[in-house]
Amino acid sequence: MAVVTGAGTGIGAATVRTMLDAGLRVALVGRRPERLVEVAGDHPDALVVPADITVPDDVARVFDAVTARWGRVDVLVNNAGTFGPSGTPDEIDPDAFAATLAVNVTGAMLCTAAAFRVMRHQDPQGGRVINNGSVSARVPRPHSIAYATSKHALTGMTRATELDGRPFRITCGQIDIGNVATDLAAAVGTVSSGDGGALQADGSRRPEPTFDVQVAADAICAMARLPLSVSVGHVELSAAGMPLAGRG
Repeated sequence: MAVVTGAGTGIGAATVRTMLDAGLRVALVGRRPERLVEVAGDHPDALVVPADITVPDDVARVFDAVTARWGRVDVLVNNAGTFGPSGTPDEIDPDAFAATLAVNVTGAMLCTAAAFRVMRHQDPQGGRVINNGSVSARVPRPHSIAYATSKHALTGMTRATELDGRPFRITCGQIDIGNVATDLAAAVGTVSSGDGGALQADGSRRPEPTFDVQVAADAICAMARLPLSVSVGHVELSAAGMPLAGRG
């Protein structure tokens, strides 16, 4: 069974539906109960657990509910995230910077720790953690210091979790996604908008190509269904023609 955070919208919602269609049992985690209920529908293998992943007691409650229902955790998808404030380093409010790290880093760590604890002691032992990173973990966008910092940190978390999980058959990998067609992509101007599109490294703005969210969901589900004898450390999935290299 799988736990998916940020399950109410975008990549998370598409991943939940894809996993349910593939026969997995899925716990949907997010802050908006109505969106989780909408995504889950009346599927018998869906469990809705509203929670704020930055709150330790909420995270503990999620995994208590999951183990009470199904007795184990086989997959955790750390998908919840926020882009955070936009601006040059001197323009960023420290509280907004900290709030971005709270969701993208601390929240993922709290969920990883809770899942790791279950996976380590369940029978049969083991499980898989999949972290939804970003191509910004390698090449940032302009004016994205909070988001880029958080995704670089997530890469460190992925590698450390993979290493610490080896004795317990727990594997951890990261999927770095670039320009999937979601509300987040629209928010940073990836698609055509009134301001001319996404800010580029040379200061210009232009629309960038995107790809369907279902492709990302299919990739995550494929990772989730691999045997624990296979480790997927890193996958990069981006829109063809995305000016990724040109951002450096």
